[in-house]
Amino acid sequence: MIRRLAPLLLAALSAFGQKYDGPKPPKPDLPYLKHATTLVPLEAADAKEQKQKNDTLYIVEGTQSTAKTPLASPIFLFESNKIVPDKLGLYKFDIKGGHREILFGPKRAPKPLRIDVTHLDGNLYKIEVTDSLDPGEYSLSPEGTNQVFCFQVF
Repeated sequence: MIRRLAPLLLAALSAFGQKYDGPKPPKPDLPYLKHATTLVPLEAADAKEQKQKNDTLYIVEGTQSTAKTPLASPIFLFESNKIVPDKLGLYKFDIKGGHREILFGPKRAPKPLRIDVTHLDGNLYKIEVTDSLDPGEYSLSPEGTNQVFCFQVF
């Protein structure tokens, strides 16, 4: 029995010892779209907050992000320094009045889209979108802040 399990145990242990050897983000706390061996930084901004009765509207200037991907299920690389990767949420923006916006409120709280966060090496993480995204404008946002990391799926 032990002889049969030994190769499996060795394989499992060696998997933990593997290091990530692909491209690494040049700046911490900024997600990067991974396109093969190229990393594209997401557009970093602070969303303006506007109160509307019981709702809160978050606005980002411009109708399109500078970071674009043709991939419906993009992969991001993220080196964590201050931002906890498990606290990032993925949201889709609405385009209105020449800007990107998202409305949060007790009756209209958008649910974050599903992502998987995987620890790679040191402070390096891979963030994968679980479901396919429709063309549009999106943001990875740390929970509890107005900070947004925007990108476009085209």
